[in-house]
Amino acid sequence: MAPTPSAATPLDDASELCRLSGTELLALYASHKLSPVEVARATLARAETIQERLNAFVRIDHESALAAATASEKRWQAGTPIGALDGVPTTIKDIVWVKDSLARYGSRSPGVTPASDAPSVVLLREAGAVFLGLTTTPEFGWKALTDGPLTGITRNPWNPDLTPGGSSGGAAVAAATGVGALHLGTDGGGSIRVPAAFTGIVGHKPTFGRVPAYPASAFGTVAHIGPMTRTVADAQLMLQAMSGRDFRDWFQNPLPFAPADSVAAVDLQGRRFGLWRTPPSGTVDPTIAAAFDRAVKRLEEAGASLVPVDLPAEENLLDLFHRHWFAGAAARLSLLSPGDLDAVDPGLREIAAQGAAYSAVDLIHAHNRRAAFGGAFDALLADYDAILSPACAVLPFKAGEEVPPGSGLKRWTEWAGFSYPVNLAQSPAAIIRSEILENGLPVGLQIIGSRGKDGSVLAVAAAIESLYAA
Repeated sequence: MAPTPSAATPLDDASELCRLSGTELLALYASHKLSPVEVARATLARAETIQERLNAFVRIDHESALAAATASEKRWQAGTPIGALDGVPTTIKDIVWVKDSLARYGSRSPGVTPASDAPSVVLLREAGAVFLGLTTTPEFGWKALTDGPLTGITRNPWNPDLTPGGSSGGAAVAAATGVGALHLGTDGGGSIRVPAAFTGIVGHKPTFGRVPAYPASAFGTVAHIGPMTRTVADAQLMLQAMSGRDFRDWFQNPLPFAPADSVAAVDLQGRRFGLWRTPPSGTVDPTIAAAFDRAVKRLEEAGASLVPVDLPAEENLLDLFHRHWFAGAAARLSLLSPGDLDAVDPGLREIAAQGAAYSAVDLIHAHNRRAAFGGAFDALLADYDAILSPACAVLPFKAGEEVPPGSGLKRWTEWAGFSYPVNLAQSPAAIIRSEILENGLPVGLQIIGSRGKDGSVLAVAAAIESLYAA
């Protein structure tokens, strides 16, 4: 059994309308028992309350959200919803383009007001999503925390003294507190999954290319776009709406992905899961390890077959990720003027300087090392229904810090060892909450699957979610 929590959850003070999932909202709209305008007003009010306490938003767009909700209400009244998300309140991370809305990327440097939506936003808009506003990110999404020179510190709703993680921390806080049902995050080294773990929500990093991206990330093909929600069903709903081909994204695989349109909980009896316990960098907090053991026991009791696994051999996975990530940081900052560069987060400038020191030959070798690791990772996953690991090696720590105080670590990447290898491999991975600890903090479980099999990952996640709900 999970420990009894000693603290309130972030939804305890939310209205009933703000607690509803996307699937619940759609059913109520269809039966004419609820109006998208009522929901938009409730979630916008909730956003203002949360903003005062936790700083989750760069901008809250009352006027455009209410206009979209009013249009949705008319469609539902006429029985002609525009798409699978019609009227569902949604947030967008301030790193993804929304037409005519200033994108700041969490930076004090000049942003951009795009003339078109990013592909993911196009697809969400076509599905009828109601956009509430833009959520916070560290500068250019460079780290797995959410604090920076533009917006300051975003705080964890379970304990405001602690970080919610990042870089999609604002989206995670909005999800956890009931400010909308669907939230768009990005993940280049854990940026969906770390804040999902730290705030107790569902986060899914899709197979690379399932959700199209434009403009291309400066951090290259380790960067993914995906859903952050409170339920697995909502993650599937949002993922399916965002999946599609967009010719602006040349990095997309032109072959269609297997559908991810069903998350009916699979029977865990006889399922074969690999257990990944040791990250390639950092150490696992004993509290996290104990929680993972309890999750493993629950799965064993449900009849799953569990086999310890190690990651494929690679001389130094942390170094390999740094060569991709730090070079990306250098590329991004190379676009800034010297004056703007002076105002950039010092930590980001440090990793960019290291990235700029890599040679072209270094980067070619890094890509070849990555290809070898990714191929071996594909082969490993082929033997299992999924690989399971702790969601994160550490618990939420002091807000505004890059590493847990007193840990002796220097960079966020060192404690994100359960995250960045999956970005290098481009595999889908979902985070679900496994329990709430005695200290009142959530702890999560990561489910990793073979490339293209997002539906299978979410089906396993749904089964485990049902197991915990029983």
